[in-house]
Amino acid sequence: MPERVKFEDMLASLRRSLEAIPEHRRGSNIRYSMVDAGLGAFSVFCLQSPSFLVYQEQMRKQHGRDNARSLFGIENIPSDGQIRNLLDPVAPSYLREPFWEIFDLLQASGNLECYRHVAGTLLVSMDGTRCSSSEKVHCDQCTVYNYEDRTTYVHMVVAAVLTAPGQPHVLALEPEFIVPQDGHDKQDCEQEAIKRWLTRNAQRFEDWSVTVLTDDLHSHQPLCELMLEHKFHFILTCKPESHPTLYQEIELLTRVEGAHQTHTIRRWIGHHYEQWRYHWVTDLPLRTGKGALRVNWCEVTVVRESTGEKLYYNAWITSHELTPETVEQVADAGRARWKVENEGFNVLKRQGYAFEHNFGHGHQYLSTVLLTMLFLAFLFHSVLHLTWSVYQAIRRALGARRNFFNDLRALTRYFYFPCWDAMIAFMAKELEVEPT
Repeated sequence: MPERVKFEDMLASLRRSLEAIPEHRRGSNIRYSMVDAGLGAFSVFCLQSPSFLVYQEQMRKQHGRDNARSLFGIENIPSDGQIRNLLDPVAPSYLREPFWEIFDLLQASGNLECYRHVAGTLLVSMDGTRCSSSEKVHCDQCTVYNYEDRTTYVHMVVAAVLTAPGQPHVLALEPEFIVPQDGHDKQDCEQEAIKRWLTRNAQRFEDWSVTVLTDDLHSHQPLCELMLEHKFHFILTCKPESHPTLYQEIELLTRVEGAHQTHTIRRWIGHHYEQWRYHWVTDLPLRTGKGALRVNWCEVTVVRESTGEKLYYNAWITSHELTPETVEQVADAGRARWKVENEGFNVLKRQGYAFEHNFGHGHQYLSTVLLTMLFLAFLFHSVLHLTWSVYQAIRRALGARRNFFNDLRALTRYFYFPCWDAMIAFMAKELEVEPT
């Protein structure tokens, strides 16, 4: 059985990274440590409580103890302004390591086995999105859009998450921010950010142990070659309008016996049958000209058996072998790409994390380092939900995610808890829930 990953072990990883940040202040008048500033920011995101630190300062003055220290290890509670000033010069790269140490904890505890899918690989879905935009507030990390009547300053990020068909949660890996790059005249873009992420982190995985999922925007030869160079598999959405050469070859091969292969299965989904029709062709050129990369291609069409109504369609290019035994897994993995949007960005933007809110823009790195903290908070709760049966039972009992965080805010404002286990145990007892 997989072992539980404890909150305190994950928090220790974040603390180590914060302790390694070089001191950027001058002089000896240093009241608040970088660790307290970082943990203070993290605590706000972790509890989805903008006023958490204010309440804990009041509790400390009245009772001599507080949840900021017991739950997060904050020795001196800084104000919001002090946190912003301290974190502004800190590059988000200093906070990459906790994502990977938590990944290692999940792997060592056996909790990543349920995320292995096609050919036993982990599926890493990658996609970009805007974090915030303004026509006035900006910094050196902004992407600039010049229009006829205005200029817009935007923060953008590429998220990388572990996903798998049937898994209700994605697990965030370190984000890659789309920011101006030193020595580059052109503005940064999503494609370049994905390339940086893959190049930097390839050594963290065993060869061919990961399958990368992206949308059609990135299913082109330069990125595919980079993934193969770094020994990543890929399953990438592939549309006819952006891959004319490949689809022309597919059409030509209709005249070649055995080039096109099909496989159909019938599925009962509770109230009607569906037919899942798989179709694939192997060894196709990805583009015109010499040196074109050869890839495999597959599509799936889902129809309601009783009416013939088309319910779903999509197509992908892949480095995986396609056979009647593997094509279903490849298509299922390709369909899981959307989880980075639905179970990643949708949760972050609409389920209390306020992803698109400007928590503090700063002059240097503040906006990106706070967003990194937000991703870490999202990861912490995803890991707790994946590995802790009591946490799962509480979430089931409370229903909507907002109910859980409403309770956390109220409990930590009025009651003191010596540790996370004690707080979760209190909630389970009062809700009269038992882990399954």
